[in-house]
Amino acid sequence: MTTAPDPVSGRQTGKGVLYLAVALTAVVVYLGALRNGYALDDVLIVAMNPLTHHLGGAWQAFLEPYWPASFAAAMYRPLPIASFALDLQLDHVAWLHAVNLLWHAGVSVMVAALALRWTGSAAGAWLAGLVFAVHPVHVEAIANLVGRADLMAALFTVLTVYLAIEYDRLWWSLVALALGLLSKENAAVAPALIAWGWVAGIGRPARRRMWAYAAGWLVVGAAYAAVRWTVLHPYARLQHLAPVFVAAGPGAVRLTAVAALADVARLLVFPLTLRVDYSPAERTLVTSPLDGRLLLGAGCLVAWAVLLWFAWRRRDRVTVFGLGWIAIAFLPVANLLFPTGVLIAERTLYLPSVGLALAASAWLKHLALRPLAVLLTIVVLAGGVRTALRVPVWRDSRSVTFSILDDSPDSYAGPAGMIGIYLSEGQPKRALEALQLSTRVYDRVPTVYLEGAYAAFKLGRSRLADSLLDRLEQLCHRCLFYYQFEANTALAWGDTAVAESLLARMRRPGAP
Repeated sequence: MTTAPDPVSGRQTGKGVLYLAVALTAVVVYLGALRNGYALDDVLIVAMNPLTHHLGGAWQAFLEPYWPASFAAAMYRPLPIASFALDLQLDHVAWLHAVNLLWHAGVSVMVAALALRWTGSAAGAWLAGLVFAVHPVHVEAIANLVGRADLMAALFTVLTVYLAIEYDRLWWSLVALALGLLSKENAAVAPALIAWGWVAGIGRPARRRMWAYAAGWLVVGAAYAAVRWTVLHPYARLQHLAPVFVAAGPGAVRLTAVAALADVARLLVFPLTLRVDYSPAERTLVTSPLDGRLLLGAGCLVAWAVLLWFAWRRRDRVTVFGLGWIAIAFLPVANLLFPTGVLIAERTLYLPSVGLALAASAWLKHLALRPLAVLLTIVVLAGGVRTALRVPVWRDSRSVTFSILDDSPDSYAGPAGMIGIYLSEGQPKRALEALQLSTRVYDRVPTVYLEGAYAAFKLGRSRLADSLLDRLEQLCHRCLFYYQFEANTALAWGDTAVAESLLARMRRPGAP
């Protein structure tokens, strides 16, 4: 068995010991997640999803949208739903969270394996694997059940890249790519990561072989797109924009996205402060090229480009690859190519942080043994403690909402989250009070007015409900989907009268 020096003791240890230590670390720092329940999207996608409550749902998931058809009918991610259906056969939410931990451990081990192969340094492998295992920015993806889609997509993406670059296994790499796409859409970056590896000089095959890979990617991509379209096209589609982008022009969207890179850099490099929410007025639209936030974000982009240039000049292939990985993996959710449903979400940094771990392993592998051991110990302890303390935030929807109120006091989202909590607790009057607080901060989110109308109908204040729904329709013309969604929610909570009121509004003559 291949051996490598332990970064702390300097003694020779097997690769198996390295991988076991990384996996155990990845699990131990998240043990608190075993006490978590269902939070936010977990409720509809897992707890209330008919597909997850019988074994046949594991197969039906491939024929249904990711969100239940009765609520949103959006996205196509059958593998996570299938895994939830299998897990729930044990009928214990702690097991679902335990499986998330195992997926994270698998990704952490793969990151260590990549670093070991490509840096040729056991010290680099320890660094990459342990840093990735404890990185606090991963908490949202791991401690929240629906983050499993990110974990699965990341593992299959890393496997796709590893099989192609390290072993030149075309068919197995394509299988891993297909599994990644069926987990979450962001696995589509895998071909670009492989191509970037070739550009960086890692495992570059003959040109004819490159064309074979390209043809395989086209076939897999076309098949995935066809299946996805077949499943989703019967349902009405909405463009889900981040609240900050509502009514914003393309220029303001891009300026805001560049400004957000300062948050991205901080979260990757120094994730001391974490937030569930980065919404108005916590984060507002950037409309001027002279805005200081834009300059800070652009400065982070320039710093990344300078690091990449120096690494390229030094022919440090792994650093070049790692820095490029960060950009390629983040680009689809960066709001630079197109606006997405979030400005910043910590879960979206799970896959990009693989590149950070690889780049760090290449930068620091040349440190002397003792300084490296000290640095690694400090980073692992600090990251592990911060991660462990953050995990309970995702215990349930109430704890998440309270964290928003504490961590993002300027955001509309905290009071908006309280609307749903008060409705679920049968307190519609307090829900309307939360509505007033939320819209006082930011008044361009359609769902807030819909939930307010729910509370008004519940109180018998139909005139107020109609005025709130008029505001919703000003913000989202012909968005009948919202009515159906909230009516289904009302039925799930047993509020039949509210559901009938919402559906009657939707069906009235001249409805939007």
